[in-house]
Amino acid sequence: MTSAAAPAAISDFYCHQAIPGLADIDVVTETDRVLAFHHTKPSHPVHIVVVPKVHIPSLVDLGDNADLLHEVMEVVREVAGKVRAEHGAASITTNEGLYQESKHMHWHVYHRGETQREILAMYGHHDG
Repeated sequence: MTSAAAPAAISDFYCHQAIPGLADIDVVTETDRVLAFHHTKPSHPVHIVVVPKVHIPSLVDLGDNADLLHEVMEVVREVAGKVRAEHGAASITTNEGLYQESKHMHWHVYHRGETQREILAMYGHHDG
């Protein structure tokens, strides 16, 4: 008789390491329910991750946690404002479904490293 394969264990870096303080992270800001820290494997010169401290699989799976989403977005806004003030621009992303490597709702706030001249050459300055 063969047994069914056990489901793969889900690794959640945020719940299992970052939030409980088991990983060496550089905290940017923190509230009772939200943590923002410099990405441990950054893809950009400035790369900050913002996560709720409770497990929510994704934005689509938010359930009845709209108040928590509001608090997460306040932290995203604060962090993005600091990045923009220091570097002139900030990008904000989250992923969903197969694009979402970590199945814990999280937001990336980053500056890709272009100079102001490069940004203006690419995007213009239509809002100024």
